[in-house]
Amino acid sequence: MIASAADYRKAEEEIRSLEGRLQRLQRLQEEHPIGSKGFTKAGIRKLIARLHEELAIYEGSEEARQPNPN
Repeated sequence: MIASAADYRKAEEEIRSLEGRLQRLQRLQEEHPIGSKGFTKAGIRKLIARLHEELAIYEGSEEARQPNPN
């Protein structure tokens, strides 16, 4: 769970790292058949989706904490 701006930045970095790993895996798909050791493309996509969900929850809670400018 993302509870601070530092956690938020860390999650963004993790997403970038996972996206890079996914791109490398896609380029080397012939050498890494499904079921080989390590993350599968679907597994990496699930991790990225989970992190995006956590970022959205944090962003929503930050907006709720901001005073209304009206």
